[in-house]
Amino acid sequence: MATAKMAEAANGIGRIAAAFDAARDEGRAALMPYMMGGFPDLETSAALIDAYADTGADLIELGVPYSDPLADGPVIHAAATEALAAGTRFGDVMTLCERVSARVPVLPMVYVNVVLTLGPDRFAATLERAGAAGAIIPDLPPGEDDSIAEALIERGLAPIGFVAPTTAPERLRAIAAAATGFTYVVSLTGVTGERAEVPPELAALVGAVRESSPAPAAVGFGIGTPEHAATVGEMADGVIIGTRLVRAVADAGGREEAVDAVRSFLADTRVALAAGVSAPER
Repeated sequence: MATAKMAEAANGIGRIAAAFDAARDEGRAALMPYMMGGFPDLETSAALIDAYADTGADLIELGVPYSDPLADGPVIHAAATEALAAGTRFGDVMTLCERVSARVPVLPMVYVNVVLTLGPDRFAATLERAGAAGAIIPDLPPGEDDSIAEALIERGLAPIGFVAPTTAPERLRAIAAAATGFTYVVSLTGVTGERAEVPPELAALVGAVRESSPAPAAVGFGIGTPEHAATVGEMADGVIIGTRLVRAVADAGGREEAVDAVRSFLADTRVALAAGVSAPER
């Protein structure tokens, strides 16, 4: 029995659970920053993902650049375009994943056409070799192609499900109840991007997810400041920040400035999360 538990903790799903548990033990929500692999170039991406791991990321969402990223707003879309133009490919992003995956659970965010091109088994095996903890596939609705989730779960990796403000209550309960790793709660309708405030209806959405699932609920889309992160952290188990960090890299004058900018933002956000009120106990 002890050996089985150790094996479970060592797989991707177990490492995600351990990351959320560790944050909860500190009385805060888990911090999950996003970065676009290969933006603005692979060398800078390597320095940035090191900075994420060194500056308190509990988990990392690692974007695979794609030419038609329908869930992403203009900032992340532009970053994907630049990364592709620089020659970044799926294998390069897996190298970035492998670089820090022994220290921090990494979840590649990849559009489904990339997965289908590789095939579910090859995709899952590639993630497993890179040390990934799971996969975020934003344009794959639950139940659309179960072979992808099955291939991931077979290797102990978490296929992450999404709910949004437009998700019907019965479907929300089904997605949350079946969650592995965590449920990705999209805070608003529309694409990724910073917003001026946290949507007032978000607390009810997160509450519905948490009531329906033993897995954590992590909120993404629209979180642009440490204060926003702290507010979301009072209701959710995890906070996902993307556009704000990608914009910091885009606005930086070079590699060192980009690394300094993300370090500063992540450090401030960790402080804000620690100072805030933790999510309600389960």
